[in-house]
Amino acid sequence: MKKNACYQSDIVDLKVVEIEPTSFFNRKPKSITFGIFEHGSDICVGECDIRMGMSEELYYAGHIGYRIYEAYRGNHYAYHACKVLLYIAKHELNFTSLFVTCSPENIASDKTIQALHGQLVGIVNVPKYHWLYRRGEKVKKIYRILL
Repeated sequence: MKKNACYQSDIVDLKVVEIEPTSFFNRKPKSITFGIFEHGSDICVGECDIRMGMSEELYYAGHIGYRIYEAYRGNHYAYHACKVLLYIAKHELNFTSLFVTCSPENIASDKTIQALHGQLVGIVNVPKYHWLYRRGEKVKKIYRILL
């Protein structure tokens, strides 16, 4: 995958913004960050990423993440962006399944994951040493999506 690559759907286009290599220094996995754009336009409505590998860190943080800017919420952009990410994960990155997580109080994200056919693995406490805990995310709903 190359920087500036673009993946399109009928609703959103994902454009590669950054490809970060694995960092053994801070245990950060290889990741690809995308801008989420309204289909066929230059209007950026959010961002998403996909993280490679499997580790305890990714169990709590998930393989994919997404954020829709406040002005664009309520349009199902996260769902459509995730559909494209799942396609990329399966067909280009050879994933057979992945974890997606959300905080229990994030109802919109929870609904998005369920609409993507996420299977609830559990509701777990995030370890105190995890970076999510340090930013205030102490409980996570862990879902697995089969591809």
